[in-house]
Amino acid sequence: MSKKKILLIALVVIVLAGVVIGSIVHSRGSVTKVATGKVERQDLVSVVNGTGQIKPKTYVNVGATAFGRITKLNVKEGDHVKAGAILATVENVQPTATVSAQQAAIDSSRTDVNSMVAAERTAEANIAQSKADLEQKKLDFGRAEQLYNEKLIAKQDFDAKKASYDMAVATLAQREAASVQAKAQTASQRAHVNQAMASQRANYDSLDKTISRAPFDGLVTNVPVREGETVVVGIQNAGGSTIMTLADMSVITAEVKVDETDIVNVRLNQPADVKVDALPGRIFKGHVTEVGDQALLRTTGLSTTQSTTGTEEAKDFKVVVTLDEVSDDLRPGLSATAKVTTAHQKDVLTIPIQSLVQRIPAVEKELAANNGKAPTATVSASSSSASKGATVQGVYILENQKKKLRAVFVPIKTGVTGATEIEVLSGVKQGDEIVTGRYKVLRALKSGTTVKKDNTPESEADKS
Repeated sequence: MSKKKILLIALVVIVLAGVVIGSIVHSRGSVTKVATGKVERQDLVSVVNGTGQIKPKTYVNVGATAFGRITKLNVKEGDHVKAGAILATVENVQPTATVSAQQAAIDSSRTDVNSMVAAERTAEANIAQSKADLEQKKLDFGRAEQLYNEKLIAKQDFDAKKASYDMAVATLAQREAASVQAKAQTASQRAHVNQAMASQRANYDSLDKTISRAPFDGLVTNVPVREGETVVVGIQNAGGSTIMTLADMSVITAEVKVDETDIVNVRLNQPADVKVDALPGRIFKGHVTEVGDQALLRTTGLSTTQSTTGTEEAKDFKVVVTLDEVSDDLRPGLSATAKVTTAHQKDVLTIPIQSLVQRIPAVEKELAANNGKAPTATVSASSSSASKGATVQGVYILENQKKKLRAVFVPIKTGVTGATEIEVLSGVKQGDEIVTGRYKVLRALKSGTTVKKDNTPESEADKS
């Protein structure tokens, strides 16, 4: 064979090899690289986060109930006090003098009552004496009447006995009237004593208002006044009207704000873990005891019903978590983060949240029939395929079709959402391999597209 033929054959072989290699490289270049994962069974926990601060369930601002200068402050911030303990006193010279003067008047009135009771007894004794005298006069008059009828005594003597009897009757009536009068005077004086005692109770109340006492066992959290300052009776939180703030630390709560998109999943008595910034590494167990009904504007903290502007800014809802155990390390106002467990599903099918996409099933079915490409003759029709139905959520599962790996869209139904996983109720089964990324690929991926698995770590450039 001549050298020319050999060179010609070699050249043909090289050209054919180049064509084959080029076609292989081209076919590989057209394959979409995707990250994959599998449908797995596992326990799924749904958590809602909220940030806020530690607050006692009950706290009061102990306000001034009398005008005057503070003469004694018995506590300072951070002190623990018992119910009924004296917290502070205000000058009380005038209320004390009023109480003393009224007490003297009451004592005098009681002495008058005792004197009138003695007069009642004297009147009763006089009545008893008059009754005895009347009985004697009655007997004398009876004997005189009998003797007079028998003509044994003179009429003058009979008239004298009759006059004595009539006098005794009149004396008894007079003394009985005096007794009634004495009892009436005693009752009147007793009424005056009761009236004076009622006034004294008002005086004692005025005196007691100069003394501030603890309404319950608690912690003194704020003392805005000092000894010697003057306090006034006024509205709550007005300057000079609040002596101190007392918090009941027997029940401690974490009052947090939850985003409006998560509040629908929060319910009463759901368990929660509370972390306090000032106490790193410690977790306080609790449960939800209050879920707010009013949306709060994130910038101002006011409820939407209080706001006079119709802003479209993000909103939060108040959620109160009551801690199951009390710690002396907790203080009102400490920043806190609560993680509320809204659902806990055991042994359920789950997929990564990022694998979910929104697609139109009719369009995806049409694309899958054409290996991810719209029919050439119907390009204009495919561009308006959004009219073929509403979008549904689903995932792309990997299928081997004609020795090629393709991504096929499958609609699914979901349940509880966890931190990174979501429950699948229908549409896929355990072990199915699905497309989980990358984001740029998933955004443009079509059903039926030829793909190749590539689970290498995603670079920052791929994420953007």
